[in-house]
Amino acid sequence: MLSLQSAMNAKVDPNWVAARYPYMRAVVIEAAEAIEHHGWKWWKKQEKDLPQLQMELIDIWHFLLSEILLNEEGSEAAALLKLTEQLESIPGSQQVDFDGKLYNLNSIELLDQLELLIALSAARKVELSVFAAIMGNCEMDWTELYCQYVGKNVLNFFRQDHGYQDGSYQKIWNGREDNAYLVEAMAELDPGDAKYKDKLYSALSNHYPN
Repeated sequence: MLSLQSAMNAKVDPNWVAARYPYMRAVVIEAAEAIEHHGWKWWKKQEKDLPQLQMELIDIWHFLLSEILLNEEGSEAAALLKLTEQLESIPGSQQVDFDGKLYNLNSIELLDQLELLIALSAARKVELSVFAAIMGNCEMDWTELYCQYVGKNVLNFFRQDHGYQDGSYQKIWNGREDNAYLVEAMAELDPGDAKYKDKLYSALSNHYPN
């Protein structure tokens, strides 16, 4: 995933390491969008959209990987060591200290976990134990994260290939966001297929408005 993310960042900007984009700011925004897909308004009826909520987590993961890579000056090997170190510490990291307060990840609800992720990200802190707790509450494990990450990586390349940077890309296809088509395509394909990425790209191409 680090390799795929590095390639995606280079697709957007070959000099992405030197540019030092604010990836953690992007995490803040994506986590807020996840809250919207969950539903938080106590004054109206809302339904949790789990597939779209999971998709927001994939977007968050893109930016967390990017931040880890950036902190290691783009070195995938160094980033892998840092990532592995954090992942191995997760089982014992059920409490997070932030702004002088201890948060027990097992005793706070998903919305509160998302708010904590936003706060940490605004402070430019990568805390994967919080992300892992959110994943669990969104019915995702690391294998599912990987499969969905690959899917969204394909969509991101598709967007770049069709004018995302110059503004010509159409994100709404026949009244629906491109993410919705991606979710449907992923459900119809086998992630174990050696041509999974190519088939996903073709499926998106078939739906994209001319």
